[in-house]
Amino acid sequence: MYKPNYQNGSIVNLMSSIKRALGGKSKYKPLEFFDFSNISKKNIVLIIIDGLGYNYLTKYGKDSFLYKNLKGKITSVFPATTASAMTTFSTGLAPQQHALTGWFMYLKEIGAVSVILPFTSRAGDLKLSKGKIKYKDIYNEKRFFEDLKTASTSIKHKAYIDSEYSRLVDKGAKKLPFSNLNGFFRQISKALNATNNKKYILAYWAKLDSLCHEKGTDSQEAKKHLNELDKKVKSLAKLLKNKNTVIIISADHGLIDTKEKDRIIELKNHPRFVETLAMPLSGEPRVVYCYVKPQKVKEFENYVKTEFKNACEIYKSDDLVKNNYFGLFEPNEKLKDRIGDYVLIMKENYIMKDLVLGEEQHIYIGNHGGVSEEEMFVPLIVIE
Repeated sequence: MYKPNYQNGSIVNLMSSIKRALGGKSKYKPLEFFDFSNISKKNIVLIIIDGLGYNYLTKYGKDSFLYKNLKGKITSVFPATTASAMTTFSTGLAPQQHALTGWFMYLKEIGAVSVILPFTSRAGDLKLSKGKIKYKDIYNEKRFFEDLKTASTSIKHKAYIDSEYSRLVDKGAKKLPFSNLNGFFRQISKALNATNNKKYILAYWAKLDSLCHEKGTDSQEAKKHLNELDKKVKSLAKLLKNKNTVIIISADHGLIDTKEKDRIIELKNHPRFVETLAMPLSGEPRVVYCYVKPQKVKEFENYVKTEFKNACEIYKSDDLVKNNYFGLFEPNEKLKDRIGDYVLIMKENYIMKDLVLGEEQHIYIGNHGGVSEEEMFVPLIVIE
């Protein structure tokens, strides 16, 4: 089990380094092992490749341009998942402060489990914004772009660049959409050529993660796509040589494969366990937040420690906050409501799934959110 290194070696600290290079301040320390002070006068392009774990790159990308420019490994946040980590890239803060704690999140404000990035209800997939609920009502942390004096751009796929979430976390940045890989790199070049002033660009690419979810991290499709990405990055670096620009590449998390049926815990097969819960699971299949009926606490604990003893570790949610799993410093007042009474952290490659009304069952091969080496460590690639 690997815990995030919020002291000086996580994606939070990477964002602190970038913020300082852009003339801003952060309560989190900068990265310790890599000095970014020499890039303060350069354009900064930060490319986030969703799902590109450090272990994945070192296993399948040994001959790549990306690997040749690898400076080391850093940790993601907890949980090591897109909703939490991408919000860290957009705010410079850990989940302890921004309180977006996983794909499924219980929102006390509306009394329901939500799917937080598309901003829908988990049951029935209903758009929350149609019920006059605004993202700013459940998320109010300052954005990374807001107080920058540098010209800033956010580059995301056209399908979600204008989502409720993106509109809020990208406040202060110009937004450029794309629809394919060529368009992604074209928009990076466009942003760099837009003005002669110093520029900061955050560009997010999601397809590698999608392929790993559907096909597995060891699939030919995922490996082929990594090779495609590598060639495009190499071409971009060549184009930007002597253009006073640094390219920083990292990821929100890695993934771990679950192919064995006996490693998939479906709660439909555990009715006695379900009876102890006050509401559906939230979080991730690899990090599960459980809201437990007060009168069923002992039964809940006993069931986990007997029936699930090989599959997960059980923690009181408050203990994980105290032990700085979610970050350092004062927690967001909404954090406790969003991480349940107990957290089940899955061992090895186990996952846990339940199903609610109106929800289609998705059991992926590649999964993330947990504290394995494969999920927690991401690369730091720097091309100057």
